[in-house]
Amino acid sequence: MAAPVRRSVVFVTGNAKKLEEVTQILGDSSPYTLVAKKIDLPEYQGEPDEISVQKCREAARQIRGPVIVEDTCLCFNALGGLPGPYIKWFLEKLKPEGLYKLLAGFEDKSAYALCTFAFSTGNPEEPVKLFKGQTHGVIVEPRGPRDFGWDPCFQPDGYDQTYAELPKAVKNSISHRYRALSELSAFFLQSNPTEAPSSPS
Repeated sequence: MAAPVRRSVVFVTGNAKKLEEVTQILGDSSPYTLVAKKIDLPEYQGEPDEISVQKCREAARQIRGPVIVEDTCLCFNALGGLPGPYIKWFLEKLKPEGLYKLLAGFEDKSAYALCTFAFSTGNPEEPVKLFKGQTHGVIVEPRGPRDFGWDPCFQPDGYDQTYAELPKAVKNSISHRYRALSELSAFFLQSNPTEAPSSPS
């Protein structure tokens, strides 16, 4: 029996590590082959879901085909969910130490990491689908390697190590990205692209 036809879907990222991680987690469940492409998207304002949908629509318009866009938030409960979708800019200006110091005046150091993958078939008439994953934890004084964003100051619940200190395999099994990709993977398993031949049941 012939293997199902796999189409390409553009994963909007300029980060080779992210592409590798996403491909690894999705495995062979996807009817799509991921192709990384870096494109310039506007910095939208708003709530995480709104931002993800807008980014995905714009990416699909530019690519003129199926796309996946990832958006990551780090939300401090004491700050009503901020920095949230603006974490990239907060991190750039404040570094992990500054993020930790933001909560100096608050007893509540709890936070959650939120990852959203937005998927568009490329058809502007079809709604953008969102797949979300959350990992809860606390903001701590930075510990561990500095090679991955805010990982040194986020300690997931149930662990005494930060994301940065955890072995990669452990982090990948509990991370917000892993949880969102599990949802995306389940969706891919349930649905096939219209161009792919369907086998009789």
